[in-house]
Amino acid sequence: MIEIRDLQLLSALARHQHFAKAAEECGISQPAFSMRIRNLEDRLGVSIVRRANRFQGLTEEGEMIVQRARRILDETKALEQQVQASKGEITGTLILGVIPTAIAFTGRLIKRLQQAHPRILSRIETMSATAIQHRLDEGSLDAGITYGDSIGTDLRQVQPLYEETYVLLVPAHMTDETGPIPWAQVAEFPISLLEPQMQNRRILDRIFAEQGLHPHVVAETSGFTASMVMAREGLAATVVPRVLVRALGELKGTKVLPLVDPVVSKPICLATLSRDPELPTVEALRAVVASLR
Repeated sequence: MIEIRDLQLLSALARHQHFAKAAEECGISQPAFSMRIRNLEDRLGVSIVRRANRFQGLTEEGEMIVQRARRILDETKALEQQVQASKGEITGTLILGVIPTAIAFTGRLIKRLQQAHPRILSRIETMSATAIQHRLDEGSLDAGITYGDSIGTDLRQVQPLYEETYVLLVPAHMTDETGPIPWAQVAEFPISLLEPQMQNRRILDRIFAEQGLHPHVVAETSGFTASMVMAREGLAATVVPRVLVRALGELKGTKVLPLVDPVVSKPICLATLSRDPELPTVEALRAVVASLR
């Protein structure tokens, strides 16, 4: 009999495309990890992994096995959660992929979820909108909080959450402005933005390009924390979602200026796969989202 543990290891290997990283995630040594994959190949009588000096990808048979393995793992997870739900409690781990701009909102959402279902463990992973879509499709995420206009609805359920709007967080000594300012003025400041592959950065770059602007970017970060610290320390301004500033409150030594001309908004949504049976943890999350509206 194939063991569930072997399918978990294989799924991790397919996700990381690297033996050492997959073994680390699964909490076993790389030699033990590799041996279990070889034993699985022997049991099935096929090669799953293309091997050379390093991982070269999965064979055609390996890709097929991974797809089946993910469905089996998903159904196993659903079964475990449904058994607990039949006892009157929803429990289990909810794996949630979140774009950086929605982290603050997600924190408040998970607080509501914990109040309703204290035995759900939420694992929040920050990633790009592209990564969320990919990992939803491969089944390694239970849900994603992402841009509504970047997620397809084929085989997915999408629930609107809020409209993302933007403000300039600028060191107080850099400007005398106290009210809304046009995007054109952003180009006058040294500015820190997210990395170019992030959806938020692509949105901002498009706005600047449409206005014929060339902002002076002095730093690029994988999240907003470093940029906000730079603003507080007086080094650079940054463009951040309004929801993030509201969640964190006043940052000493900075000004928060709404951005206009144009006023830009982007829809943020909760995206989940359409499953049958559904994970009780995902159903609980959807119910909490519905209660917010």
